[in-house]
Amino acid sequence: SVPFLIRLFPVVLTKFVFLNFLPFPFFVDLRRPELLLNNTISLYLPTEPGVTVGVWHTVPGSRGAEAQGKDQRWYEEALGDASPVIIYLHGNGGTR
Repeated sequence: SVPFLIRLFPVVLTKFVFLNFLPFPFFVDLRRPELLLNNTISLYLPTEPGVTVGVWHTVPGSRGAEAQGKDQRWYEEALGDASPVIIYLHGNGGTR
């Protein structure tokens, strides 16, 4: 009966393959990345009216000692140096 249900309702397959309705990791506040990763802050960028995108900014390990105790302004200025920027897009049902 499972193949018949998948053929009848293909959206069910995507729900169970990607599990995008399940927030993971459990019981972690992803709005505070500094609790999980050193030298990381969370920025919120308005993209269009009514839409805001949350972004984590992590400085390289070579600047880790310099980043200790710095505020958001310092992290924003750190984006302007000559270091390459890596963008990783990810999300699931509990975090997007």
